[in-house]
Amino acid sequence: MPAAEKDHVYKILELVGSSETSIEDAVKNAVGRASKTVREMKWFEVVQTRGHIENGAVRHYQVTLRVGFTLDG
Repeated sequence: MPAAEKDHVYKILELVGSSETSIEDAVKNAVGRASKTVREMKWFEVVQTRGHIENGAVRHYQVTLRVGFTLDG
């Protein structure tokens, strides 16, 4: 069976990323940091978005992600 047709099994990891700039940057920060220690990440799903307000202004964006990665072997 060609490699492209193999069944995949994924492990799901929950991450929380933050950024002072945007929700998108919060996602990129979480995935970028996780990529230093987690191999074979394949997809992510944003499951929660929230932020921190200080003196009437948004100070931080925070996202909770579920990240799927394939298992070795």
